[in-house]
Amino acid sequence: MTEARSRRVTIVPNGPVLVEGPVELVTDDGVTHTSDRFVVAVCACRRSKRYPFCDTSHRRRVRSDDSPESQDDSR
Repeated sequence: MTEARSRRVTIVPNGPVLVEGPVELVTDDGVTHTSDRFVVAVCACRRSKRYPFCDTSHRRRVRSDDSPESQDDSR
């Protein structure tokens, strides 16, 4: 990748880092990952099974105390 134009990088709170593509990512173990997509979501939480790319693992299902599953009416 020798293209010299600047790339936009957007940091999403509690989410991935969005990078205008195409991109070439080098992880800490020296492995190079490439993507030709026009926007690439880079994992910032390290929970992704597709790391270094985001697979939305940062989204957790959180039950509120009001949810039907959390109420026990069998008393």
